[in-house]
Amino acid sequence: MNLKHLSLVIVATSALFLFTGCQSQCCDKKVSATAISSTAQPSIATTTSAAATASVMPSTPATVPPPVRIKAGLSTSITDSEGNVWLADQGFVDGETSERPDVQIANTKSPVIYQSERYSMTSFSYPVPNGKYVVKLHFAETFDGITGPGQRIFSFNVEGHEFKDLDLFVKAGGPLRAYIETVNVEVTDGKLDITFTPNVENPQINGIEIIPNP
Repeated sequence: MNLKHLSLVIVATSALFLFTGCQSQCCDKKVSATAISSTAQPSIATTTSAAATASVMPSTPATVPPPVRIKAGLSTSITDSEGNVWLADQGFVDGETSERPDVQIANTKSPVIYQSERYSMTSFSYPVPNGKYVVKLHFAETFDGITGPGQRIFSFNVEGHEFKDLDLFVKAGGPLRAYIETVNVEVTDGKLDITFTPNVENPQINGIEIIPNP
């Protein structure tokens, strides 16, 4: 082999090596791009799924149809001595709540109903089907600032039935005694409404029962 032939062989070998290297780099870039694409896709799908799930979450719990019992002043439900479940405080437009779990209540088999209260409220409303109902309002004077008659007097109206100047201390026969006011009503607008009007001190209530009256 002469010098000319040897030069041609070296040039051809170098060209083949360079071509092979370029092919390898191009393939590597294609593989890397594919890997990045396949890795990123599940992350996007997961985010979309979470957003879709959040959009169908219910915003408020469903209303419990009558018979329904509302435990005023308490943030959790209770069960009375007869096995009836009382829902947590709800339906009141305003007012404050107070709990006195240690007070002993006479004239009842379920003192827990009277160991919390809502007071200083102006109204209550609860959605119900149109129809006739028996409404029971539960009261007990548990505030130690009330020591005799005339110190808490208020009126309330249940679906048009007016109760004027209730003196709870007198009606119940003293403090720490359960008292229930019962009234038959007819609902025609899809909700049961009660309003409270103060006279002396604030109105207060311990519980409300709404029972269908066939």
